[in-house]
Amino acid sequence: MTDQARKSDGGKFIRTLAGENLQPPPIWMMRQAGRYLPEYRVVRKSAGSFLDLCFNPELASTVTLQPIERFGFDAAILFSDILVVPHALGREVRFVEGEGPRLEPIDRAGIESLVPGNSSDAFDAVFETVSLVRNRLDADKTLIGFCGAPWTVATYMVAGRGTPDKAPARLMASRDPDSFQKLIDRLVSASADYLIGQLEAGADVVQIFDSWAGILGEDDFERWCIAPTAELVRRVREKIPGARMIGFPKGAGLMLERYVAKTGVDAVGIDWTVPLDYARDRLQIRVPVQGNLDPLILLAGGERLDRAIDRILDGLSGGRFIFNLGHGIVPDTPIEHVERLVERVRQR
Repeated sequence: MTDQARKSDGGKFIRTLAGENLQPPPIWMMRQAGRYLPEYRVVRKSAGSFLDLCFNPELASTVTLQPIERFGFDAAILFSDILVVPHALGREVRFVEGEGPRLEPIDRAGIESLVPGNSSDAFDAVFETVSLVRNRLDADKTLIGFCGAPWTVATYMVAGRGTPDKAPARLMASRDPDSFQKLIDRLVSASADYLIGQLEAGADVVQIFDSWAGILGEDDFERWCIAPTAELVRRVREKIPGARMIGFPKGAGLMLERYVAKTGVDAVGIDWTVPLDYARDRLQIRVPVQGNLDPLILLAGGERLDRAIDRILDGLSGGRFIFNLGHGIVPDTPIEHVERLVERVRQR
């Protein structure tokens, strides 16, 4: 079977994006390849640094496939990180064990000196991982590529790390909007190249993670979340007409409708704070909805987990729907809780 035949088979995930309402719905989990899996921890220990693992196609493809092999999810998501893009733009990126990412904080001069991301060997390594995974993945399984949204990536670049309120990026956007706009524009350009390369290497769909969209007020949400995402979608589809793209603006709340209408995404991810009737009545009429189990409920397990799964299925299965978490899986989530989740969704 050729790579194209594998890619074009569709599977439940792609059929849902194409407009079908499937019962049971397709299922996958954000951060499904990661620390909660003992097999991941073995590979991670042998890889060296976290970025070494991301840029090793053989190991990264192995990790990408691990949750498919264990749980049989309907989609695999590329194992990588949203900070591959600033790394490709020439910024130092490292990960400190137990603390998270560290970057050299960027200022106006740093923004002016960013290198073109499309010349980066880092991207090439990720594209090779995508190709390896697509070759090894069953034809009825979807391969998801991804990037961080420009706003979310910019918050890390400006602060040099994750911060609770994203104040450094918000202050730069207010005090020096021209420089911040240049940073966003560079991230849109590099991210478009990155997503196009993943799709050309074999990804069936790509997801844009805007993990910090919910920190923005109405006007800033329009400028720094919606506008860059819409331009990113436009650039990708200009190169790859019909490219399937999912947006996940975590915390967007009542601005989700505006996000869907203005960005042009094919589906929208919702976090656990979004009311199901709002998702059903205001979002599903436009696009498939993906979500939205609270990761801490999955961590807790038991009857509370069962009730939460049933409530989501009852609330959203009347329309186009992809079952997922409302954010990434918590690292110490028991394997048996994930098994219980998959079984309950598929037996409905």
